Amino acid sequence: MAKQHPFIDRSDKQKISVIPTEWKVNEYLLILQPHEDLYNKMIDIKQSFAKEFDCAMAKYLKPHLTLLLFKQYEMMEQKIVHRLQSIAMQQYPFSIELNGFGSFPSHTIYINVQTKNSVIDLVKELKQIQSLLKLDAENKPHFITEPHISVARKLLPWQYEKAWTAYQQKNFTASFIANQMILLRRNEQHKAYQVIGKFPLLHQVKQVQQASLFI
Repeated sequence: MAKQHPFIDRSDKQKISVIPTEWKVNEYLLILQPHEDLYNKMIDIKQSFAKEFDCAMAKYLKPHLTLLLFKQYEMMEQKIVHRLQSIAMQQYPFSIELNGFGSFPSHTIYINVQTKNSVIDLVKELKQIQSLLKLDAENKPHFITEPHISVARKLLPWQYEKAWTAYQQKNFTASFIANQMILLRRNEQHKAYQVIGKFPLLHQVKQVQQASLFI
């Protein structure tokens, strides 16, 4: 008897491909997010940018600081969540200072993160689970190397040139405490990211408990 493929349902006369949920590939984003007041100020900046430079994407891209981006099978999700919780419990909350604007020529304008070292140190801790985040040879996790908060990206050349001329002269200072990481997910069914986990930075050192041999 021929071996039946696990993804093929042959109960019907027609052969219908059925992919179990756990084998679906999702895109994940791990971020830090400003407190509500600062978040709203950034929304105002982005809406103003969208109107001034005819850039609708700036209005819809929510303010956040990316730590890492990766793709992985949904069946790996709970294991990843558990490892992120473990890492977060050992981290101190830290202050993020923002000062002025920067750019990635010729496509992105962002709010500049002045205190980068604490973010970079957190990213280094996250790299210890990079093998868990790797889908395949062509889909490796991307860890942020230049911390920033995007105002607008994927700009057309004229948008970038005009906007950067204006924004490199603008003043903006603010700060917030990074006290939790947030994990977002999206897939083909949901184009917008959905929050699936929040991981407070608690600085709780792991304590290994030795199991008793006798009861």
